[in-house]
Order: sequence, then structure tokens, then C-alpha cells
Amino acid sequence: MSTLELGAPRSMYRSVRKYAKIYRASLVERMAYRSDFLLGTVLRFLPMITTILLWQAIYKGGEDSTQAGFRLNEMIAYLLLTNISRIFSSMPGLAGGIARDIREGTLKKYLIQPIDMIGYLVSYRMAHKTAYVVISALPYALLFYVCRGFFDTGWPDLLTWVAYLVSLILAFFVGFYFEVCVGMVGFWFLEVTSLLYIVMTLNFFISGHMLPLDFLPPFWASFLKALPFQYMAYFPAVVVLGKVRGQDLAIGLLGELFWAIFFMMLARTLYTRGLRRYSAFGG
Repeated sequence: MSTLELGAPRSMYRSVRKYAKIYRASLVERMAYRSDFLLGTVLRFLPMITTILLWQAIYKGGEDSTQAGFRLNEMIAYLLLTNISRIFSSMPGLAGGIARDIREGTLKKYLIQPIDMIGYLVSYRMAHKTAYVVISALPYALLFYVCRGFFDTGWPDLLTWVAYLVSLILAFFVGFYFEVCVGMVGFWFLEVTSLLYIVMTLNFFISGHMLPLDFLPPFWASFLKALPFQYMAYFPAVVVLGKVRGQDLAIGLLGELFWAIFFMMLARTLYTRGLRRYSAFGG
């Protein structure tokens, strides 16, 4: 075997070790803020009370016990599950941080060190999510135990749980690389604050976090389900509720994988092309 053939695996191994160390260091840093994570988790439960009361009033005032294929208990269970989806897919501050690094010139720290910016950010965010999931696991377990009555159709089987876990992992990558792509717009525009606000506000709605996409008119529901944003909130939730099964479930997971790879390649392309016109000042 030639030296070149031996060098490639060794280089890949060193690269994996490098980003694994970044992950571990970031995890230790994030765990230092476990009290903030815990408090933030508990405070997020308060709006749920209002949301539950609101939907109870909506169903009570309606003529039908089922709205868009969702009974009241299924609706509240869905809204609880979307909070789990958003734990994995939401990336607060990621796009804005990338745009700020580009604007202020601090992006050059990734160019003068043997660290890829996207590789560093994905390691850091994985550590952040790990810390948050570990710390918030008990509060969310208590919440779902208290609200167990809303899951009156029973818990899904093992295969569905596996599919749900896969959908959450893929939701992380879809959400991460999508926000990276949005942040890369900073290479071409000096100020992107307004754009980020519009994109994130729309994302919150069209991802199905506010309400199931099935509540929209048929055309818009079908259109939004063809986009990647449903995988950030809607799709994992309906997997648990058993509204996506069999072939549709397999197609949905493949679609989620496709969008994760698509945004990953798009982010890399935008980063490469952006660096060609990048000039670092300050920082």
C-alpha cells in the first residue's frame, strides 16, 4: 500500500479526533450553564398551559370533536411533541452569529487555524444539544407524565420509536445546515438582521410548530409538506401519533435525509464561494 493510500485514512482519523475534542470541550463548557438550561426549560412550560386552555376552548366551541383529523387530545399531544422536535431542530443565534463573524471580520480565525468553520459549529451545536437534552430530560419526563392522559391512543411500537429517533437526529441536521445557509447570506449582504427575522418567523409557522399543517387548506398543506421545514417540528410529532405509517413513513424519512444532505452541500458551496469574495477587517 502506498504512502498516499495510508495518509488518507490517517488524515481522516486525525480530523475526527480533532472535532471530537471540540465536542468534548464544548460539552464541558455547556454543562457549566446547566442551571440556565433547567430554568429555561421550566419557563417554557408556562406558555403550554395557555396553549392547552386555548385549544380546549376551540374544540368546545366547535361542532365537531375532530378538527383536520385531530381530536382534542391528539392536538394537545401534538403540541407537546413539537417542543421535543424544536429542541433538536432549532438553532438560536447560529445564522446571526455566522453573519456577524463575516461582517466584523472575526471569520478569519477559522482561516488561519486548521479548523473548518462548519465542522467546528456542528461539533459545538451537537455538544449544546447533548447538554440541553440531558438536563431537560427529567423536567420533560415529568411534563409528559402529568399530560399522559392526552396520549389516550397508547404509545407506539418499537419500530415507530426508532423511526422517531431517526427523525429527530435528521431534524438536527436539517435545522443546523439550513441556518448555516441563511447565515452565509452575510457574504453578499452587509446587514441581514431583517432577513433573519423574516425567515425565522416564517419557519416557526410553516414548520408546523404553531399548529399542524393539516389545518391549512389542502393545497397549502400539501405544498408545505413538500418543503423541508415540516421536518423541524411537524413530521417527528405525527410519527409518534401514528399518523404516518408504513410506506409513507419510509418515504418521509428518506425525504428528510435528502433535505439534510441538500442543505449540507448547499452550505458548503455557499461557504466556498463566499470566501472567494471575503475580505476581513477588524476583529
